[in-house]
Amino acid sequence: MSFPSLPQSRVPFYLALLVAFHIIVIIASNYLVQIPISLFGFHSTWGAFSFPFIFLATDLTVRLIGKAQARRVILRAMIPALIASYIVSVLFQDGRFSGVAALAEFNTFVFRIAVASFTAYVLGQLLDVQVFDRMRRNFAQWWVAPAASSVLGQALDTAAFFSVAFWQSSNAYMAQHWIEIAWVDYVIKLTVSLLLFVPMYGVALTAIVNMLKRREAVGIAV
Repeated sequence: MSFPSLPQSRVPFYLALLVAFHIIVIIASNYLVQIPISLFGFHSTWGAFSFPFIFLATDLTVRLIGKAQARRVILRAMIPALIASYIVSVLFQDGRFSGVAALAEFNTFVFRIAVASFTAYVLGQLLDVQVFDRMRRNFAQWWVAPAASSVLGQALDTAAFFSVAFWQSSNAYMAQHWIEIAWVDYVIKLTVSLLLFVPMYGVALTAIVNMLKRREAVGIAV
């Protein structure tokens, strides 16, 4: 599969969209990770189903725009995501709206989650970019790079997040179950990624490439 390049004049626009997308998914995941669920007798959280969207977006960014631009998205998204995640998580702690007054008191539990998300996001995404870029250069099969980057990137992301957020946490439930939840969370995220998001990556990549080729053929800037 050949990959036409995006017009340089449009790259800033797409980078802005990607930064916004990353921030939205991080905020949603930080909220959802506070809501536990039980799957087949194992403890997990709803956040396991939302965060893989970021890996899908990052992998497409590396493939279509390049490793340097993907890193730029990560660097631009991490601080706004940290701040927004804290605010949203305080307002909606444990899935309930706490009221604006909750922001007047510093919430250490939510702040740990925000810092953990920041740490996990930066480490996991930078590893994902590096692994994906290396795999796509060394393997012709389209699925190898997103699969390998998901396995390694999400492992680091999950380990960093749960250890920073919930080791000796003030939340008794999470303090007791965080290792189990982390393992189940990783298995769920990896399963969702390999069975759903890797195929979605292939479909999205093919659609984007075909759109770029059609626009190139008629001389339209993307």
